[in-house]
Amino acid sequence: MSERRTHARKKSFLQGRIHFNNRRSSIDCLVRDFSEQGAKLKVADTIAIPEVMELHIPNRDASYRAEVQWRTSDEIGVAFRPEKAAPSIVPDAAPVDLPGRVRRLESEMTSLQRKVKDLQSELRKYQGAE
Repeated sequence: MSERRTHARKKSFLQGRIHFNNRRSSIDCLVRDFSEQGAKLKVADTIAIPEVMELHIPNRDASYRAEVQWRTSDEIGVAFRPEKAAPSIVPDAAPVDLPGRVRRLESEMTSLQRKVKDLQSELRKYQGAE
């Protein structure tokens, strides 16, 4: 069989977890080889694993959007896809601007903290007047 990969994969023995079904389902796996473009995963049974999934590797503290390229009874080959190139795990989900959302939430949190301080100050004034 001819090699079709453009980047060589390195042998590995890493614990992994495959998430799918809007992260409501997951399956343990063993990452047998790995590159920046994909991996070979060993699982108990490949039949329940969908074509698009999220692969989490705890030892690397990393998650990858992955798409199945091939499968046997107990192994699957996956290619990593950028968020925008891979089909969404959540059907009809709008793309998320995470950095923008984090900035908005941080700003909202700062504003709410200021309001809490103001209310605490008013409460102390009110309690002192009694």
